[in-house]
Amino acid sequence: MIAAGRELTVELGARAYPIRIGAGLLGDCAQWQDALPGRHVLVVSDAHVAPLYLDRVTAGLRDHVTATLVLPAGEAHKTLDSATQIFAALAQLKASRDAGVIALGGGVIGDLAGFAAACWMRGIAFIQMPTTLLAMVDSSVGGKTGVDLPQGKNLVGAFHQPRAVIADTDTLSTLPERELRAGFAEVIKYGALGDAEFFSWLETNADALLARDADKLAATIAHCCRQKAGIVARDETERGERALLNFGHSFGHALETVCGYGTLVHGEAIAIGMCLAARLSARLGMAREAEAIRLRDLLTRFGLPTTIPADTDAAAVLAAMRLDKKNASGRLRLILWHGVGRADIAEGVDEAAIRAILSGSR
Repeated sequence: MIAAGRELTVELGARAYPIRIGAGLLGDCAQWQDALPGRHVLVVSDAHVAPLYLDRVTAGLRDHVTATLVLPAGEAHKTLDSATQIFAALAQLKASRDAGVIALGGGVIGDLAGFAAACWMRGIAFIQMPTTLLAMVDSSVGGKTGVDLPQGKNLVGAFHQPRAVIADTDTLSTLPERELRAGFAEVIKYGALGDAEFFSWLETNADALLARDADKLAATIAHCCRQKAGIVARDETERGERALLNFGHSFGHALETVCGYGTLVHGEAIAIGMCLAARLSARLGMAREAEAIRLRDLLTRFGLPTTIPADTDAAAVLAAMRLDKKNASGRLRLILWHGVGRADIAEGVDEAAIRAILSGSR
């Protein structure tokens, strides 16, 4: 059922770019050097990833004028201050408009480095080299970049497409178990929002995926990327269909903000958010409660949380949701569903129903 192709293309006309998935890609510079237009390259990574993989990447840049920047790891550092450090490194490199940035790390580094590339001289090339499952299947594809503010996730950012996405599956062998499980929240999301067959496949193959079966993981990454690439090609700047990819994210991002960045890792917050969205859909008569239970059970099999932490302030979560980027004219706009594989955009959702769901999920 899951297609085996390991090279995909995000089709955006003249700005089409490849997604390459496989083992050993970081050390094979022939896979990604052609995406760098000039001689100056800044590689941005974090303190967890750099000791493991930075040398593999810089070894392929011997013909370039190269600088590296290693930032602290974690969502708490996805800030304007970190972006400023990247700008300073680009300035020291004397990076001009044909310079390139490589984002080597998880979603935080990808968002940060991509945002800096979008801003430097009004936009320079960058390559995504995701090293987490979550980043491989979601955040590295599609050109969303940004930083967090104390008031909310990703409130400052830009759409800026990478020149290539290089997903080296070898990096998953060193991924901590918590981060691997968190990545499966975004994997499950693709089945939940628009692919019931894939959702069933995940139910059947959960144990093999958690055991890091290399072939099944690579096929899963390719399948998710193929689904996202198609959506991005049809709706690059999220005017319609692309919003469906945010299933669970209005709740999840609000939980990350209220609980404190890093308390819940992103995938954990999204897992809870999807359960909340499914339960709200059932409460509003859009879907059967049994569908919400099926989603909860699959997330639980992957070791993910499905209820909000006991001490979470429901009113604060709702307040954070009011700053969500999908809202329009001050009205809440959520991604809800009609059951597995059938998500929808819901306008002007009743806040009383949201409060009831938040208060009942502890």
